Amino acid sequence: MKKLTGLIVFLVVLYIALAIAVPSQGFALNNYNLAERIGQYGVISLGAALVIITGGIDLSIGSVVVLSATACAILLTDKSFGLDPMLALPLVLGGGAVIGLIHGLLITKMNLPPFMVTLCGLFIYRGVARTISGNMSKGIGNQCIELRHFLYEGDIFGLPRFLVIYIILAIIAAIFLHFSVYGRYLYAIGGNEKAAKYSGIATDKYKILSYVLCSTLAAFFGILFLMKNNAVTPSSDGFFLELYAIAGAVLGGCSLRGGEGTVIGITIGTAIMWILPNLTNMWGVPSELEFIVIGSALLLGAIMDEKLRPAAKNA
Repeated sequence: MKKLTGLIVFLVVLYIALAIAVPSQGFALNNYNLAERIGQYGVISLGAALVIITGGIDLSIGSVVVLSATACAILLTDKSFGLDPMLALPLVLGGGAVIGLIHGLLITKMNLPPFMVTLCGLFIYRGVARTISGNMSKGIGNQCIELRHFLYEGDIFGLPRFLVIYIILAIIAAIFLHFSVYGRYLYAIGGNEKAAKYSGIATDKYKILSYVLCSTLAAFFGILFLMKNNAVTPSSDGFFLELYAIAGAVLGGCSLRGGEGTVIGITIGTAIMWILPNLTNMWGVPSELEFIVIGSALLLGAIMDEKLRPAAKNA
């Protein structure tokens, strides 16, 4: 609770500073763009958090995003396919789920380190995306207008569609993590995997599930990325996305040791991750210092996590 309260206070302070920095005539537009970005990137922060809660890590998120966006563009527009969105999108999401299943099986059944498995995936999936695209950009042009409108264009009750989509996903994730026995299993695995196994929890099954959900959400982000940008370039897009996803989850209170994290915290962490660079830009801080600001915030979050952990144990 102390950690969550501190996050809320930090977020409010950042937002007040941002409100002071942004000219009044551009404040509404800046808020809208910021909300859209928080909604979009919150999707992959949720996925990263599900894995981190179990004590794992996924470094392949950015490459899964790029591969999914590339595959989606090809399936929707390539003359050899030209699939209906109702078929193409489930195939892309299913591909993401298969990637997560492979990760989970390698980690649980072959006892390979999550870091190494997903690091290899980072290289492999981007290489696959570059190969199937001929190392060229793939886009949807003027096609799939209805799909773009449904997922990206326009707003719902004044809110960006990405934010509305994220809110729906966050509610589902909150119900799963905080109000179901299966979510408690994930926390138990991250807290003490051996104890969870001895208590009868199918630890391998639920660790695999966390990786499946993470990669599926990354695939969904890839679809949103394509709808927003209208094209994807496998050789340059998606770099550092996994780090932003992990950073949002960690800033939001997910401990890299596992067993901790809330959906509210993840949402706040993602918001902080994107308000910080927006604030530095509005205050006229040189762009080259942006990563220093973000890195410092992450380091501060890690220090707070370490200091608050003994207090939580003694409480």
